[in-house]
Amino acid sequence: MPCDLATIPATLAMVLAEAPSSEPVAVPFWLELVAIVVASVSGALTAREKKLDLVGAVCLAVLCSLGGGLLRDMVLQVGNVYILNQPLALPASIITAVVVFLIPSLVQNQDRLIAILDIFAVGLYAATGADKTLVYGFAPTVCVMMGFFTGVGGGMLRDVCLGQVPYIFQPSNLYAVAAIAGATVYVALASSGISHVFAVVLCVVVTMGLRWWSLRYNIVSPADLDLASAVPEVLDKLPLKPASDRRLNRQVSGLARLRRSNLAAIARREQEREDVRRMQEPSLEGGGRRASEGVDAFGAVARSEGEQSPVSLWGDSTADINVTVEQDGSDLLHR
Repeated sequence: MPCDLATIPATLAMVLAEAPSSEPVAVPFWLELVAIVVASVSGALTAREKKLDLVGAVCLAVLCSLGGGLLRDMVLQVGNVYILNQPLALPASIITAVVVFLIPSLVQNQDRLIAILDIFAVGLYAATGADKTLVYGFAPTVCVMMGFFTGVGGGMLRDVCLGQVPYIFQPSNLYAVAAIAGATVYVALASSGISHVFAVVLCVVVTMGLRWWSLRYNIVSPADLDLASAVPEVLDKLPLKPASDRRLNRQVSGLARLRRSNLAAIARREQEREDVRRMQEPSLEGGGRRASEGVDAFGAVARSEGEQSPVSLWGDSTADINVTVEQDGSDLLHR
C-alpha cells in the first residue's frame, strides 16, 4: 500500500531526503590515518613555533587534521559527521600532537618528508570531500567547493585561530589551486562513470603534481594584478599591431606626403620669384645695350635682324631710347 509523503513524520522525511544516491568511495583507513597524522604534526609544529602550550598544540593539531571535514559536514548538513563517526580519528590526532609537542626531535629533520605527506593529505582530503558531496546529489560546483574546503579548510581555521591571514589567501606556490584542480578532476571522472578508486588516485596525483611544478619552477599565485595595464604591454610586444595603430600609421604617412608636396610647391614658387627678380635687375655691364635689352624684358618683343621694331612701352621706337641714353651719358660726362 503506497504511503502518502504528507503522513510521514518530518524527521523520517528528512532522513529519506538525506539518503545518498550511491555508496561513497571506500578509502582504506590506513591512508586516512596517514593523512590525519601528517596534518596533526603540522599543527603541533606551528604551535611550538608560536610558543603555545600543550593545549594549544592539541587544538591546532585537531583543526589541521579534522577541521576541513568538520567544516564540510557543517555546511552540507547531510550524512554523518566524520570526526564523530570515525572513533579513531580524534584520538590519533591528539596522540600525535602530544608526541610531537613533547619530543619535537622526532620530526625536526623531516621537513621534506612532511611536505610530501602534507600535499598527499590535501589531495586525499579533496577527493573524499568531493566524493561525499557527489553521492548526496549536489551540483558539480558544490562538490568541487566541498573538496576544496576539506583539503585546505583545516589550515585556514588554524590561521584564523592564530589571528593571521590564512596561508591559502596569500601569494605563494600553488596550494589551494592544487586542491581545487584535484577536486575538479575527481568530480569530472566520477561523474562520467569511471571508477571512484581510480578517480581518487588521479586526484592525488594531480594535486601533488601541481604542487611540485609550482615549487620546481617557482610558480606563485599573482597579487595586485591589473589586466587593463598588462594587456597593452603584451600587445606592444606582439609583431602585429592593433588596427588603430595601423590606421594611425596610414594617416601619418598621408600627412608626410602632403607636407613634401607643399614644400616642393613652395620651392617652385621661390625659384620663379628669383628668376623674375634677376630679370628685373639691370646689369652694370653692357651700358646702353643692356638697358635697351631691358626694355624688351619689360614688355617689348625682341627683334631680329631685318625686322621692323614694334612700338615700345617706353617710347615711339628703340632708336629714341638709344638717343636718350646717349644724351644722358654725355651730360654725365660734362658734369
